Amino acid sequence: MKYYIIAGERSGDLHGSNLIKAILQKDPQADIRAWGGDMMQSAGATLVKHYQDIAFMGFAEVIKNLPTIIGLLSFCKKDIAAFQPDVVILIDYAGFNMRVAKFAKKNHFKTFYYISPKVWAWNQSRALNIKKYVDKMFVIFPFEKDFFKKFDYDVDYVGNPLFDAIANFQPNPNFRKEARVGQKPIIALLPGSRYQEVAKMLPLMVTQAYNFPDYQFVVAGVSNLPKELYARWQSLFPIKIVYDDSYNLLSVAEAALVTSGTATLETALLNIPQVVCYKTSGISYAIAKRLIRVPFISLVNLIAQKKVVTELIQNDLTAENLKIELEKITINLTTRQEQLEGYAEIIRILGEKGASEKAGSLMVDYLNTHKL
Repeated sequence: MKYYIIAGERSGDLHGSNLIKAILQKDPQADIRAWGGDMMQSAGATLVKHYQDIAFMGFAEVIKNLPTIIGLLSFCKKDIAAFQPDVVILIDYAGFNMRVAKFAKKNHFKTFYYISPKVWAWNQSRALNIKKYVDKMFVIFPFEKDFFKKFDYDVDYVGNPLFDAIANFQPNPNFRKEARVGQKPIIALLPGSRYQEVAKMLPLMVTQAYNFPDYQFVVAGVSNLPKELYARWQSLFPIKIVYDDSYNLLSVAEAALVTSGTATLETALLNIPQVVCYKTSGISYAIAKRLIRVPFISLVNLIAQKKVVTELIQNDLTAENLKIELEKITINLTTRQEQLEGYAEIIRILGEKGASEKAGSLMVDYLNTHKL
């Protein structure tokens, strides 16, 4: 069968690659065309567009890049029509993918959605559009199944794919030597994977390098962004940079400063105490604040449904607050232990690995049996 898969950011590329592997196990002759990244391409997909060309963050940034996004959407629709897939599989990336879902439904292409848009967080009525345009939804958080039930929409809970990624991760015993970071205790800085994120977050994160002289600060960089984005701070602060190896970096870290997103849950599953950071443009934040309907922004706290990690958001994200919160998880052993106990509860809630295999198997079965 023919599959057209769309992921619009780095985490989607990771989950998309594992999904592709699962589909190919069930359907070895699968012809897969995709928007994603290097991992999806390596897993067996023909890559149409790389996520680095389509990742825009925040309301203001999307508006500024609207002509580009409209052009990409038009190209995507034409490419789907030319490919004639048996199914279009959408991975997160709601703003773009829901428009693709509407197009697919109108043109009689089956549509699956893997990793739901966060409609439970804001503008919950969007769940009605998902029900209207998406044939099958595969969710990764237990509470999402109950959420969609309120809209009389039955979805499949498959577990969380981060378990797959972390279960497959084997720490490199030579990482410190190869990364040239030595044996000094490490505080990892994860400023994000998109240009706008790194440009906003990294200047704030590096301010702590002089406040904690007993630690070395190591930045988790991504090679698809300009190296100057990271390197400019090395002349001002005693930091080191490691590219495309955040799991190994976290595996040897004592604590981390993490931009809100998938990385917060990855850090928790790797059992590293963290402070969650988030800052966007004033316009984007003002709009988001009026729309958000959940008490937290980090996946860690949302899953636990209580505060496990501290979230420093917008105006609260200052150098002084970063110092205070970082001290709590490095020096204050009680706070550190409380956070680790919270992580254990999150792992219990999410369950076991196998989300990618389950999702891929269900997708192929639904297509073969026509139970849609």
